Amino acid sequence: MAATVGRQRPRKLACWVLMAVLLADLLALSDTLAVMSVDLGSESMKVAIVKPGVPMEIVLNKESRRKTPVTVTLKENERFFGDTAAGMAIKNPKATLRYFQHLLGKQADNPHVALYRARFPEHELSFDPQRQTVYFQISPQLQFSPEEVLGMVLNYSRSLAEDFAEQPIKDAVITVPAFFNQAERRAVLQAARMAGLKVLQLINDNTATALSYGVFRRKDINATAQNIMFYDMGSGSTVCTIVTYQTVKTKEAGMQPQLQIRGVGFDRTLGGLEMELRLREHLAGLFNEQRKGQRAKDVRENPRAMAKLLREANRLKTVLSANADHMAQIEGLMDDVDFKAKVTRAEFEELCADLFERVPGPVQQALQSAEMSLDEIEQVILVGGATRVPKVQEVLLKAVGKEELGKNINADEAAAMGAVYQAAALSKAFKVKPFVVRDAVVYPILVEFTREVEDEPGVHSLKHNKRVLFSRMGPYPQRKVITFNRYSHDFNFHINYGDLGFLGPEDLRVFGSHNLTTVKLKGVGESFKKYPDYESKGIKAHFNLDESGVLSLDRVESVFETLVEDSPEEESTLTKLGNTISSLFGGSTTPDTKENGTDAVQEEEESPAEGTKDEPGEQAEFKEEAEAPVEDTSQTPPLESKEDTPEGEKPPEKESGDKSEAQKSSEKGEAEPEGGPPAPEEEKKQKPARKQRMVEEIGVELVVLDLPDLPEDELARSVQKLEDLTFRDLEKQEREKAANSLEAFIFETQDKLYQPEYQEVSTEEQREEISGKLSAASTWLEDEGFGATTVMLKEKLAELRKLCQGLFFRVEERKKWPERLSALDNLLNHSSMFLKGARLIPEMDQIFTEVEMTTLEKVINETWAWKNATMAEQAKLPATEKPVLLSKDIEAKMMALDREVQYLLNKAKFAKPRPRPRDKNGNRTEPPLNVSASDQGEKVTPPAGHTEDAKPISEPEKVETRSEPKDTEPLELGGPGVDSEQEQPARQKRPLKNDEL
Repeated sequence: MAATVGRQRPRKLACWVLMAVLLADLLALSDTLAVMSVDLGSESMKVAIVKPGVPMEIVLNKESRRKTPVTVTLKENERFFGDTAAGMAIKNPKATLRYFQHLLGKQADNPHVALYRARFPEHELSFDPQRQTVYFQISPQLQFSPEEVLGMVLNYSRSLAEDFAEQPIKDAVITVPAFFNQAERRAVLQAARMAGLKVLQLINDNTATALSYGVFRRKDINATAQNIMFYDMGSGSTVCTIVTYQTVKTKEAGMQPQLQIRGVGFDRTLGGLEMELRLREHLAGLFNEQRKGQRAKDVRENPRAMAKLLREANRLKTVLSANADHMAQIEGLMDDVDFKAKVTRAEFEELCADLFERVPGPVQQALQSAEMSLDEIEQVILVGGATRVPKVQEVLLKAVGKEELGKNINADEAAAMGAVYQAAALSKAFKVKPFVVRDAVVYPILVEFTREVEDEPGVHSLKHNKRVLFSRMGPYPQRKVITFNRYSHDFNFHINYGDLGFLGPEDLRVFGSHNLTTVKLKGVGESFKKYPDYESKGIKAHFNLDESGVLSLDRVESVFETLVEDSPEEESTLTKLGNTISSLFGGSTTPDTKENGTDAVQEEEESPAEGTKDEPGEQAEFKEEAEAPVEDTSQTPPLESKEDTPEGEKPPEKESGDKSEAQKSSEKGEAEPEGGPPAPEEEKKQKPARKQRMVEEIGVELVVLDLPDLPEDELARSVQKLEDLTFRDLEKQEREKAANSLEAFIFETQDKLYQPEYQEVSTEEQREEISGKLSAASTWLEDEGFGATTVMLKEKLAELRKLCQGLFFRVEERKKWPERLSALDNLLNHSSMFLKGARLIPEMDQIFTEVEMTTLEKVINETWAWKNATMAEQAKLPATEKPVLLSKDIEAKMMALDREVQYLLNKAKFAKPRPRPRDKNGNRTEPPLNVSASDQGEKVTPPAGHTEDAKPISEPEKVETRSEPKDTEPLELGGPGVDSEQEQPARQKRPLKNDEL
């Protein structure tokens, strides 16, 4: 019995723990009920939200547009975003930053940095010696890194989403190009941290587009694999993606649709921007030819003129997509000289001929990475704004060999909609239909290490080993555990990119460093000294490629194992508590459970070295433990593969198999040993020794080689810098709002002083005083208002409002009088008619007491008397004095009278006719005339469980306060004329309608 009680207490404790976890989740949900997605394009961004009652909606910006330019104008005292900043590019091109995403994660010697300088020479890029990166030098006081500028844009996108959702938003999913490497992805995450956003996931824009396509065509997905190609040409780059859709069986929700990225091809610089730059160069040449004989300067040396030409080139490219020719014209392009020139589509296609030749390149890359042919592709779907160029479609259609190109997707908003669906799926506040997403690794990652080997007795040499950690086009997110078996001292290993031969020479230069991180381990030798009697199971390094495609080293452990015999001693109370809680939450309590930590994945034998064959016995040195999903996608989704099962627990398939074998053996009737189960002593003898595992944490020092992250102090300074700018902008908006309110009040009040309704309730002296104060405030605002603070402006407005308060009050009261008095008269007339009708009810059927009718009559008379007296007093006062007839007093009288009438109406609604007395023969008799209604009483329908013989509750003689009747069973109000005994029950059962009162 004591043992039973001891086992119940931990379960109760575990229940409390579970309740605490659920409560914490509910509290967390109260702050984050809306999530957002940001589709960061090179030229513009699309923001979408999901909130209760608003599923997947594109956010409108302040100009009510569905997309917002990714443009920031940074000046000494102000910032501009979106369309306003795009307009400022003409006036102040140096301070207006565009296409800065191309500099994320790039060092100063990257070819993309030189390309950016050539495209936008008006920007001054300075060198950061600490990180070997660049930053924008707008002025000696203003300098910003690309991450800081992106942080400003993300913060602005959140403000748009919050204004649209009317609630704060912290969680977001951000799209990034599929070709972003580790440095570029980390740069985006740092920018989000500066903006104070919690990034649920960095999702590749091609994956988000594929998810949006699949979500809206869920019913068309079945067990048969469908291969769809998405060709996305945006402003800055082009990405071609091959996606396979099919349904798979999941552990949680059964058969669900799944998308798998099979192949990816891209061109980093092929896009609409390059076409616009070609057009801009063509227009600049035409303008220079028109002024050739005027000894004018080259228009290319004027940043403002070039900004105008780029904007005109953007418009021209769009128009030429639907027209054979168009007239380019700019008023006052340079030196007040207008520009006008005709451009044909043929000229545009000739300018971009080499660009159109690169259109099929991403298609071939995607097919090669997917190891597929065009015959296996069912449909090619266009995505991105630049695919609207007719020549792009013509070349692409010829390259893919299809009858037509698919245009059944929103080319601009598909990625934003897919990303916000993923945001809702990742958020705890929403529940969406499952859609399995298996993204693919674009750049392979491997581990390299060097160890000393003995080729001959006494002759040692170093051997360099490479092992693929995450293979190209392998699925992610996933975890991997690498085991180093032949090290007993501190050592280093390296994490680098794998074979990047699929990239061209130019792409390799843009890619940057091929080396990611050097890992220095400290404490390996000490761990071996700590457990000298244990057998080493290797040094295990746990890697994680998360949902955002960012690689991290979670931990490194030294694992030891030995055989121990089970002690017959009872488990301690703490152990029992732990086992009970574990069993309650579904954990395993098998004796093989590890101590001091467990490996989260199952071991696999290593793959052969890259480019070499391993020597015999080499596999014992290096093991790879993977959580990668199995290749058979038709059977299980990514998170349900055998490799996901933690060590110490059997896979579900194996457990079911063991169970079925046990059932089979029991069905066959196999005999057990005589005497039932063995005695405890015999069981101890038969039970083999179990393995005890010890895990020792190893110190890790990481040396980042591709692009160092911002130090924490630098990151904190950047966060503070952006917060200060945001506070300054909010303060400026508040001041502008106060100044506008003051200016509007002055002009509106000056105009009102000449209106008849205001002149009627004011004297000439009063109007002159107000007019003089308004004129003085207007002069002050023009002369000194520019330097006035927000507080000063609000105080000036409050002073003027106080001065005009009496005038405005008299006008407003006179406007309200006719409507209020008419409503009061109607209520008085209806109340009087109701009272008259109530008094005409026969005494036998009277439902109201004399006290109630007298009270209503008293209120009616008092209201009439108050109205007549107040109106008479108001008529004696001049219009310029404060009125005594106030609209609020009229409303109060109406509420008091209406309350009395409603009380009686509700009583009539729930009243029930009294039964009339019967004589000995059963005939109904009329009551004596001298019996009052209060003496007769009211019969109330008895509650359930009581008999009808119960004595009815009598009416109180005098009711001081009135209240609404309680919500009980409705009483029925009968009418006179019920003569037979058989008709009475039927009349009582019929519910009374409101209009029968």
